This record gives sequence, structure tokens and C-alpha cells, in this order.
Amino acid sequence: MKSRKVKRLMAIILAGTLISTLGFTSVTSGEEKLLEKSRVSVHDPSIVKEDDTYYVFGSHIEAAKSTDLQNWTTFTNGYTTPGNVIFGDLSDNLEESFEWAGEDDSDCKGGYAVWAPTVFWNESYVNDDGSMGAYMMYYCTSSTYKRSAIGYAISQEIEGPYTYVDTIIYSGFTKNDAYDSNSNKNTIYTNTHIDELIEDGTISGVNDSWFAADGSYNTTYAPNAIDPELFYDTEGKLWMTYGSWSGGVYILEIDNTTGQPIYPGEDSDTDTINPTDRYFGKRIAVGYTQSGEGADVVYDSETGYYYMTITYGSLTSDGGYNMRLFRSESPTGPYLDAKGNNAALSGNVTNTANGIKLISNYKFACQDKALKAAGHNSVLIDDDGERYLIHHQRFDDGTEYHEVRVHQMFVNKEGWLLVAPYENSGDKISETGYSKDQVVGNYQFINHGTATTGKVADTLNVSLNEDNTVSGDIDGTWTMEEGSYYMTITTNDVTYSGVFFKQQDESLEDNKVMTFTAVGSNNESVWGSKLDLDASEAVDYASKDLENKIPTVTKTNIELPLVGAYDTTITWASNNEESISNDGKVNRTGEDVTVTLTATITKESESIVKEFNITVKGVLQEVGAEPIYKYDFETIEEEAIANSGSKSGNAILVGTTSVVEDTDRGNVLEIKNEDGAVKNNYLALPTDTFDGITKEGYTVSMWVNIDKNDPNYFEHSALFEASMTKEDGTPDYPITRISANLYGRINANGAYSDATEVSKPLEGNKWEYVTYTVKSDGIVVYVDGNEVARQDKDISACFNDNFLALMTDVRVGSGNIWSDRDIANAKFDNVSIYNVALTDKQVEALYNEETKVEEEPENPEGPTDEDDNNQDEDNNQDEDNQDPSKDDDGNDSGKKPSKLPQTGDVGIALALILGGTSAVVGGLRLRKKSK
Repeated sequence: MKSRKVKRLMAIILAGTLISTLGFTSVTSGEEKLLEKSRVSVHDPSIVKEDDTYYVFGSHIEAAKSTDLQNWTTFTNGYTTPGNVIFGDLSDNLEESFEWAGEDDSDCKGGYAVWAPTVFWNESYVNDDGSMGAYMMYYCTSSTYKRSAIGYAISQEIEGPYTYVDTIIYSGFTKNDAYDSNSNKNTIYTNTHIDELIEDGTISGVNDSWFAADGSYNTTYAPNAIDPELFYDTEGKLWMTYGSWSGGVYILEIDNTTGQPIYPGEDSDTDTINPTDRYFGKRIAVGYTQSGEGADVVYDSETGYYYMTITYGSLTSDGGYNMRLFRSESPTGPYLDAKGNNAALSGNVTNTANGIKLISNYKFACQDKALKAAGHNSVLIDDDGERYLIHHQRFDDGTEYHEVRVHQMFVNKEGWLLVAPYENSGDKISETGYSKDQVVGNYQFINHGTATTGKVADTLNVSLNEDNTVSGDIDGTWTMEEGSYYMTITTNDVTYSGVFFKQQDESLEDNKVMTFTAVGSNNESVWGSKLDLDASEAVDYASKDLENKIPTVTKTNIELPLVGAYDTTITWASNNEESISNDGKVNRTGEDVTVTLTATITKESESIVKEFNITVKGVLQEVGAEPIYKYDFETIEEEAIANSGSKSGNAILVGTTSVVEDTDRGNVLEIKNEDGAVKNNYLALPTDTFDGITKEGYTVSMWVNIDKNDPNYFEHSALFEASMTKEDGTPDYPITRISANLYGRINANGAYSDATEVSKPLEGNKWEYVTYTVKSDGIVVYVDGNEVARQDKDISACFNDNFLALMTDVRVGSGNIWSDRDIANAKFDNVSIYNVALTDKQVEALYNEETKVEEEPENPEGPTDEDDNNQDEDNNQDEDNQDPSKDDDGNDSGKKPSKLPQTGDVGIALALILGGTSAVVGGLRLRKKSK
């Protein structure tokens, strides 16, 4: 959903224009050309062309115009009223829309929320006086993440003012009386126009799918009525796409002459991925509360496709906002990506793999800061056939400031749209292509991937060589088509198809550089920008490039490259070889140690020296904390599982959940559920589990073995969940949970945190140890003792006044928050909960304790030949591996180290904290679980 607080913030930030300076090189005459570009802040820009002028209309009643798609000026005055440039008397003009949402209620109390309009000339529209033609503006007003309305207004002048006509789509309505918490608005559906549409026979009645079981709005099925965009198909029919998160993006046909929707009237295809609703229209993208907003469709007569772009993620600079591309031969879909995925979802599954990702968070050397959260775009195919992507752009500068950006677009040989790496500066692509001499050389390379993430993509260094090989940070081959701009690059068995394009970069100099842009069958886009560097520039660049490759903190050996970017050589020296050797081998002790590594980077006669300060993390021998609840499933009485933690209270087997014997781990918990099961089969933990939890936080740990091959496996099903439960059995806040995709969450007492950027997901079908910690400064998720996800955030309010004690419904393997469900097929062991958030070192110590090798008893009959052979193998392994149990003099410290591989057949442990058990894994015997 759109962040309401951010939206209010945007209303303040949007006012005015700023001139942006980009670059990192010395000031030259080229700087003047770049700096004279005038910038504007228009959020959610929708493009339209009138004569020789381009207009963008956006949220918060902001708009701007340009004659060259490079320099922009605003002509609006935001929410000023009366005297609003676009709407005149805003409150009076849009009164009917505001009666439902968007003025002085809920989270826009004391203000307005008018978002994401689109404007176009409709020559077929019949005005009140019988004349034909009008500029039409479709807009939305919004209160909360689901209660919104779409209306339209008309004008004879593109710059307004616009006169209200009607409100045509409502969302967020309820089945029965329900009142907004910040006003006296009643959200029952009869306070929209739906009852009138039913009465006059336009739609066939109320659809029960619009409502959840408690009568609230069903956001899994029904859309949030925002972000309207309109387009014409090849037959001249007018269509409107709209919707955001919630139930997805829908499409409705619009009557050309009146601007009114042609409501379907009846439901159809209800059991398909693209159902049609009697009121909302046909779902063409996302759904099931997954992210997706700002859909835009444009028809390209050259390719014969309708292209739909849509933005995933949250709109903030760190929210992973990113644009995706689909196409269809029909205006109503299905819209498919390069892998053949439908833009609409079949269930509540993560959609990050769907859609060609156009732009990630990225930074080329010529840009002084990373560009982030490019999104909510529109696409323009100009009168001359040139294509442009228009979007708002945020930056890696610690603010939410944003600007309109325009990138040229091209089409590859497979008919997919491509985005030029740098913003539009009026360059023209060479229709006859480029010579091989122009193309061969060193490039910065960015793969935009498919993840929805706030992280900045890696900028790699590659060379397109004369022999058509690719070398550097990636290996592969490349091709160019003689007499054209078409090219390919193949790496890791994926071919990316695109074009070469010489364009102005974004430095302070007027640099024309060779670039390429291409997309693969894997939905990934790649960019390249050529760098021509002399020896001095090369060592300087290689020095900066190392900053992204050498960690500041480590627990493992460091790969120290001996060859740097662009054929530079590197030598390394450590000031403490006992902790980090000159070749990067790490030796950990009990305390953190800071080591300085010095790199000398050389090319020809040029060299540069750079120092890196690295903290080698210490390692604890003991956890130093005891769980309040611990269940190892070794002691069972009927349905009760004995607890060996510091508090008293058994866990209860619910439904068909059972304890079974596992070859590796002994007695374990087994949970199996049918597809879509909610609170059917699970382990119920004591209701007082979270009573007394303070700002010191809590930890949940467990071994988990998820069967990802089960046909009912669902990545967002719950491994652990706790919530308050209403009298009718439905969940309520506060809640905390961790799911099979390792998303860790808490939402309590007005504060929340979501650790959803997971660096290493569970492999599944093996035992893995999962730990999840929550305290006042955020959430951390670990697998096998190593951090895989984190969100640092002040959530101290969650722990005030023993608020978490309200979470009395505590379950393993079951979820019913946010359309969650029970785990389909998994085993659990050593489930533990601590009333403190364990530190990184403690979590690692916990994992080490869980996987500690037990001393085998001596063979009473004496050693055998097989024992001797095994001992020889052990000795050889000891010689090949560092032994952390030895002190600096090589003396045995008395601790036998674990040889258990970090990624062997060991299970998952969630950070509730589980005990230990004896089992043979990979030929090693683990410590027996304590009773």
C-alpha cells in the first residue's frame, strides 16, 4: 500500500523546483549544458503531449510542462484553495469524491489526498452544450490504504481549470455500518453509488467476494481505487486501468462519449487468474495484497503489442520501488513477461520474479550519488515514433526528495522495450549501428536483477573484447549485428538481447559514451556504460571499486583480488597477520579485532595505496542466556509437549500435528496441512509466552526442515506467529511472525518493523537452523548462525506497558495474519523462546552449541582397522582446515571444534531457541537433545 505518512510528507516536498547537479569530474564547458536543465518534483507523473508541449500531471495536484523532455517548469499551486490552478475551489469542485475519501478524515485529517491523475484529449466526449471534445482528467482521492475513489473532470484547456463530472469507482466499503476513526464517515457500501447501480440493473447485486468474513473490505480480492490511466486500443475503444496493492490492477472499458465506465454487470471467469468482477472489471495484474501500482498501458503500432508497466515495492527511497514490464496482443490481456508469467497472481505469493525489471537502484561512476526508487511511470510514443519512459526518481541522499526523469526507450529484436542507461539529452541512436572499434572496450555493467529491494545494485567491471568474449567480473560472449544497433551479451547461460546506443552520460562534462541496454529471458535488464581510462584514471577507479568488495566486518576469510578493475594489479599487506593474513585468511578469537589491510594498486607506471580497516568479529564459547520455553519433543504426554525452559508451561499438539522419529534428529514435530489451511494443524505454545517481554526483546529459534517439493508449499506460510485474537477467532494486533521466506515482522502499539530483504533463503528439504530476534531497535533473522535479513528501526513503542502480553495466540507452523496460512509440510525441532534478543555472537554460539560434535565413547573391544582408517581421515581433515580450538602456540584449548559443514544436512533453527539432540548427520554425531 502507499505509505500515508510518506504521502503527507510528499505534499510538502513537492512544492517548487530544484536544479540538480550530477557529476564527479572537474568543471568544464560541458557542466553548463548539464546544469541548465531545470528540474521539477512531480510525483507519479503521467505524460501527455499537446501540440509541441509535453505535460506531466501528478499527485498532490502538481504538474509541469516541457518543450524538449529535458527542461521542465511547473504551472500549478498544489493544494491551494480557493484559486487552485487545476480545480478552482478544490473542496467545492470535488465535493462528491471527498464525501467518500481524500479530505479531512482518517490519515489526511486536516488536509487533502488527491493522487495520480491522468489527462488526455477525448475528441468524442459530448459536452453539456452538445459540442464535441474535451480534455479529461481522471484522478483519485484516498483515505487509508483501501478507502479511495476515482472521479473525472473536464476542461477545454489542458492547463485547466477542470470541472468535476462524476465519481465512478469506490473502494474500501464495508458490508455493514463502520465508521472512520478520525471522522464521522460511515463506510457501508450503500454510501457509495453501488446500491444505485444495483437498483437500476447496471450490476447484478452485491458480490460477497467484496467482503471479508467480518464484513470488512476484502483487500485480497478487491482493488484500492487509485492510479487511473487511460488508453485507446486499435479499434478506438477507450480503456481505464487502475488499482494498487490490495486485490490488484483492474481494467474497465470507458464510454468515449460520456467518460463513464461500462461495468461488466456480471462476474465471469471467477476461477481463473484473470477474473472479471461485475463492478470492478477484469483483473490484469497482481492481487492478493501483493505490491503493484501505477499501471500504464500503451499500444505500439510497430510491434503490435500493448505494453503494460507497473511499479512494485514501497515508494520510499529504501522501499524497493521498481518498474516492471509485461505485454499482450489484447488490451485486456493476459499480460505476460519474458518468462511467460502472467502479470496477475494465482494466489498470495511473492511477485518479485514476475515482470521484466526495468531499473534498479544503481550508480555509474559519472553520478555523484546512487539513483533509487524509480517508479510510477508512464510511457510516451511520440509523433516521430521515438519512445520515452517518464517516472519520478529518488536518490541515495538520506531524503525523500524526488524529481521527474525521462529515459529514451528502444525495442530489441524480440519486441521488448528497453530503457537507455542515462537520462534523455536528445541523442539519436545510429540506425546503421556502430563500428566494432567504437564498441570494444571496458564497461561498467549493471544487472538490475528481479528483486524488490532497497539495496543499490552492484556496479561491475567488464570488457567487451575484440574476439567477442566478455571478461572481467563476468565471463561470456557478445555479438553485434552489422549495419544495425542490435547486440547480445551472453553470460551464465542467459542471452540478453538489446542495442548499442551512444549517448551523453550524467557527468559534469559533456561526455558522449557508448552504452548498451538489453533484457534477458530471465526478466533481468542489464546496462553497460563504456569507460575510456588512462593508467592514472584506471588505478583511481580500481581503488574506488575495491570499496564495494572489501568488507568492513567479517567472520570468514576474505577474497583479496590480485587483479583489479581494468587490468590493474593489486598487492596486499596486513598489520596483524594473526587475525587476517596477507592472503585474506581470517583467524577469530574471543574479542573483536580491528585489522588494517593495505592495498597497492598499480598499472604501468601509476600506482595508488589504499587502506581498509576491517573488524574481525570475536566468537563466544557459550550463549550466556537460557530460554524461557524450550521444546525438544523427547517427552510427550498425550497431546502435551514438555518444556525444559525457565518458565512452566507445556506446548499442545493441535489437529493432526504429531511427533515422529527423524533419522537425523530423533523425535521431531511434524506438521502437514491441506492447501490454504488456516489454524488447522500446528503446535500451540503457552498463552503467557510474551508476558513480561521488555525492550530487551525476544528471540525465537528452531530447527526447520521444509518440504519445498510439496505441491501445496507456500513461501509466505508461517513458521511461527503470535497475535492477539478477537472473540470471533480472527487475529488482531499486536502480531509478530516469521514465514517460510524468512520475512520477520512485528506490528504492535503503533510501531512496526519488517525484515524482508533476505540475502539467503532457506534451501528446503534439509535441516536448517532459523533464529529471529526482535528488540527496540529492529529485527534480525539468521540461518545457521549467519545473518540473512535485518531492519534497523526504532520500534521501542512495541514494548511499552507490557503490550506484547496481548499476544496470547502463539503458534508454530501456523499463520492467519495478512492472508497467511499454515505450513503445508515441515518438521521442527528444538523450538526455543528467549525473553531477550540474542546478539549476533550469541546467535552464532547458539548454532555452534546446536551442532557441537559429541565425543564418541571408546570402542570396548579395542580399535579396528576401520577405526584407524577413519582416524587417518580425521587427521588429514585437521591438517587441511584451520582449528579454532588451538591457541596461538598450537596448544589444545580443550574444546573440540565442530567439523559439521555450514551447509550440510543440518536443519533450520528459528530463533526461538531450541535445545540439542543426538543424531548422525553427514557421518557426524550431534549433541543429544537435553531432556
